[in-house]
Amino acid sequence: MADYKVRKVEPGQTKFRNVPIAVTPEGFWCCPSQAVFQKTLKNQNHQTKHKPENPPATSKSSSQKTSSPSSPEKRVLPSPSRSRVSSEDQKCLTSNTSASNPPPMASEGTPKPNGENQQRKISVGFGLSETSDLKVNLSGKEGIIVRMSVHSNILSEKSKFFADKLSRQSPVPCIEMDDCEDVEIYVETVGLMYCKEMRQRLMKQSVPRVLRIFKVAESLCFSACIKSCLEYLEAVPWVGEEEEHVISSVRNIQCDTYGINSIMKRVSSDISNPPNATLSCIMEMVLKSNDERGRREMKSLMLKLLKENSLLTNGSVDICVETLYDSCQSCLNSLLASFRQAAEPGFLDNKSLGCKDPVMQQIALEADNLLWLLEILADRRVADEFALMWATQGELAKLHPRLPTVSRHLVSCITARLFVGIGKGEMLPSKNTRQLLLHVWLQPLIDDYNWLQHGCRSFDRKVVEEGIGRTILTLPLDDQQSILLAWLGSFLKVGDSCPNLQRAFEVWWRRTFIRPFMEQQGPKMRLDRN
Repeated sequence: MADYKVRKVEPGQTKFRNVPIAVTPEGFWCCPSQAVFQKTLKNQNHQTKHKPENPPATSKSSSQKTSSPSSPEKRVLPSPSRSRVSSEDQKCLTSNTSASNPPPMASEGTPKPNGENQQRKISVGFGLSETSDLKVNLSGKEGIIVRMSVHSNILSEKSKFFADKLSRQSPVPCIEMDDCEDVEIYVETVGLMYCKEMRQRLMKQSVPRVLRIFKVAESLCFSACIKSCLEYLEAVPWVGEEEEHVISSVRNIQCDTYGINSIMKRVSSDISNPPNATLSCIMEMVLKSNDERGRREMKSLMLKLLKENSLLTNGSVDICVETLYDSCQSCLNSLLASFRQAAEPGFLDNKSLGCKDPVMQQIALEADNLLWLLEILADRRVADEFALMWATQGELAKLHPRLPTVSRHLVSCITARLFVGIGKGEMLPSKNTRQLLLHVWLQPLIDDYNWLQHGCRSFDRKVVEEGIGRTILTLPLDDQQSILLAWLGSFLKVGDSCPNLQRAFEVWWRRTFIRPFMEQQGPKMRLDRN
């Protein structure tokens, strides 16, 4: 049943070559894949090139050796048990390829102008060959032509497409299918019309192959196959890009006759507008986590996911901004309460670590949380309100010097990140907010600057200094002068322990002393030139 025949080669007759038949994992016979076919064609052409012009006569023993079962192109017969299972589905299968004799004067480097390089014909049979009453010819790519011997009653029963074709004329001896995109899967899908347990045959297939079968079944209106493919896709895990391929394939079906919703529910929910509540719950869990490693890993993951979401929204309404700012306010309230407790008289003099450590840990936790939330807001270009919230924390800034630098330096990291964001244009707070931010928080940042340089690995001095300088230069010239002169006094005292704002100082100098002179001399210089 599963064997294929090779006719004996006689002088002057047409040659018939074996083409390996592809077999699916569960033993289902189908036509060769194009890759296998092209490999066979290449091997045949390679062998033909190296043949002499007048080959000697082939003896009988050599021809028998060529068609012996030990040939590498010949497949081993399936076991008897497999044969009994397959006999209901396919009873007859032959595979033949035809080619005309090459012209005697063909040169070795020139391709032969015969049918062998242009067309390969394959014959496939399903069911009992003696009862087949219909031929279906498939014309595929690369010159592959497949002739299927099938039964009209089975095809018309399983497929509305074939039922419509066969109802137009009776009897119909042959159906031609031109420009078939996927001949291999087409043949396999027709073979599934002969199967009783289609689900079991699909179970050993991969998701991409089932999607190919699904596409052909949909074009043939093969309802049973469509349903089995959808049941498979609903139950099997999707890996990597398979999810997008499955969803795009399933969405093409308009009605839910086959239970498409069960597949779509894997990627969509029926709950109306759930993101805000869900995100709020996740944010609360992460921000209040007691395990440092787990908290940091989830912060990194969520920052990555929210960045991806920000790229997809592309400036549209952000559903999670309100949730993010609620979390910011909660963390800010907790930070201020911890600062108040740590700034109480005698708190730092208490030698009991059991009293001090929880408060200091809470300060570090809330400052880290705020820094993380600010990073998310800056990435989404919605951090203007955060800059205002931070600029108005006058009480927190007054309590800042009362705590040791090791406990408060993360608060200065928040200030530094705001200056970097303003300098890069990631946020555009108002002039009053920028003035207030520099007035309230620049000096605390200068006080902690030496510690930040040597105690924080992620602190980038050049980036922070450029951000501070650019923020100062966005203010009116009088404000620039007052801030930079105050900075100059600190810089001349502590040197590298203070931010180096020389670039901003140069710009302010030119604006103050050179630009007025150039503006005054400009008209006079033009008159002199005239």
